[in-house]
Amino acid sequence: MKNKILLYITIISIFSFNTYSQKAKLATADKKYDNYAYVDAIKTYERVAEKGYKSTDLFKKLGNAYYFNAELDKAAKWYGELFAMNTNDLEPEYYYRYAQSLRSIGQNDKANEMLELFNQKLGNDNRGKLFKQNTNYLEAIKANSGRYQVEDAGINSKYSDYGTTIYLNKIIFASARDTGSLGQRKHTWTNQHFTNLYSADLGDNMIPGIPKKFGATINSKFHESTPVFTNDGKTMYFTRNNYLDGKKGKDGNKITLIKIYKASLENDKWTNVTELPFDSNNYSTAHPALSPDGKTLYFASDMPGTLGQSDLFKVKINDDGTFGTPENLGNKINTEGRETFPFVNDENEIYFASDGHPGLGGLDVFVSKINTDGSFGEVQNVGENVNSPKDDFAYLIDTKSRRGFFSSNRDGGQGYDDIYKFLETKRLTCEQLLYGEITDLTTAELLSDAKVTLYDSQFNLVSTTTSDAKGNYSFTVECGKTYNVRAEKPEYTTKEQKITIANDKGKTYLPIALEKAKCKVTIGDDLGKCFGIKMIYFDLDKSNIRTEAALDLEKILDVLNQNPTMKLDIRSHTDSRQTFKYNEALSDRRAKSTINWLIKNGVDSSRLTGKGYGETQLVNKCADGVKCTEEEHQLNRRSEFIITAL
Repeated sequence: MKNKILLYITIISIFSFNTYSQKAKLATADKKYDNYAYVDAIKTYERVAEKGYKSTDLFKKLGNAYYFNAELDKAAKWYGELFAMNTNDLEPEYYYRYAQSLRSIGQNDKANEMLELFNQKLGNDNRGKLFKQNTNYLEAIKANSGRYQVEDAGINSKYSDYGTTIYLNKIIFASARDTGSLGQRKHTWTNQHFTNLYSADLGDNMIPGIPKKFGATINSKFHESTPVFTNDGKTMYFTRNNYLDGKKGKDGNKITLIKIYKASLENDKWTNVTELPFDSNNYSTAHPALSPDGKTLYFASDMPGTLGQSDLFKVKINDDGTFGTPENLGNKINTEGRETFPFVNDENEIYFASDGHPGLGGLDVFVSKINTDGSFGEVQNVGENVNSPKDDFAYLIDTKSRRGFFSSNRDGGQGYDDIYKFLETKRLTCEQLLYGEITDLTTAELLSDAKVTLYDSQFNLVSTTTSDAKGNYSFTVECGKTYNVRAEKPEYTTKEQKITIANDKGKTYLPIALEKAKCKVTIGDDLGKCFGIKMIYFDLDKSNIRTEAALDLEKILDVLNQNPTMKLDIRSHTDSRQTFKYNEALSDRRAKSTINWLIKNGVDSSRLTGKGYGETQLVNKCADGVKCTEEEHQLNRRSEFIITAL
């Protein structure tokens, strides 16, 4: 019987491209109002790079700026420059971003090379490839095992019994047990009687009582199975062979398939049995399951759009009782094998049976978290005790008592399929709260309405949220997992941080500070802070402009060219570790060298003033005779570009 009632499935999985936020409109660099000048840092970086200056930080920022705005062709250009520098210590995500960008311009061979390097760096990555079985899957199953106390449910017969649901403190299930009728029909494939629905009262600890037939108006001379009921108990969905009102439907090959039917409870009787609008004579639909709010119906089918032999689907139930268009749950759930018997609990978990995901043999029971955006978390095998080398399916759990039922044809049972009851003694997933605040990097202001996106270690989307009025965000994450958190907000540079969650329950704090994409400067501000310029580098005891200094000065030069009325006072400072007179003279030479470089590159001298202040303006305690760390001395060695006019 089950060979008929179970459905088959397959998957073809090519890695999906993530879609990022729409391109932000950038204001021109010389726009001024209210006596402020808005400096577009990214455009400055680009103009500086076009002059031939190279640095990994520069190319990362340029590549990311275009990648996060979905301008992948431009991202490919700057990531190409980044990788051309032969940097061996780049973070793995840059290999992935570069590969995605290369795909967009048709360079698939090179993209494959980058993905292979990406996989090597992460150790185990499946993107860009067809589904590949994890060679260590048995170890994962072993880690998930030993969490159940399993025993016979006490309602089995020598025939097939399977597929449970709970309704009004009763267990409802399908059974092929003999009713004693001389004319009872048997299925030719299994020599089992066709199944009808039975019910049994549930006692303490969900122990079933004596079974009896359920709903004479529902049971027919063909298969009925896997019912599910709405929260108010007035509507029922169930599986039956294509048979209604005494008429049997057949497909083009004259085979009677299976359909999902709907019935209504009126005067304590089930009536108005109708097939669902997306049923067909030419494909099967089966094993309905309802979301906790009753607004979504999940089911198994081999309808058009199925990735393989049969998949799990969902369909919206509208307020007026009509249905939306069925949607395939996608290749995170569906595989090249069979996926069937879905069950969704009130913790937004979907359990299902599959022989396509790595298992112990036959059908195994798996679980995945349904994320708030409708995507799915990691698919996990629930482990031994529930799963066996045979078929294990039709899993149901009460989240409060952690008790439930599943069906199996494992050795040692009473019939063809049997129903088992269980107590889950340990939860499968260890979860943590990942939380933090989104702030302005410069002012520490809490930023509300920032979009925060959570990705897993393979950059698959997990969930998305928005920071609240106090800048707070949070996600529920799994212990021991590595995630990537991306924060973005208009007028700020998108930032992405990696975080690995501890292996025990608790909380993980991850604050994210966003940098303004455009610096807001006015008279008296230090222009160097726009670009993180803390000091202009010179050789020891020298005042010649080094290569690193020229790269930073190009940024200052670009801003001066974009703002022709801007004037600067250039100030050079030292620490206290030489004589007062020496430091004053050295810093003054360095300030003048900086001014001369800008004049040589086209800036009118009337726009520039400058002076060396030596150690006269220390920003901390590190004066002569005071013991300080190198980091503390570094704070005093600085260059400033103070705006004196706009």
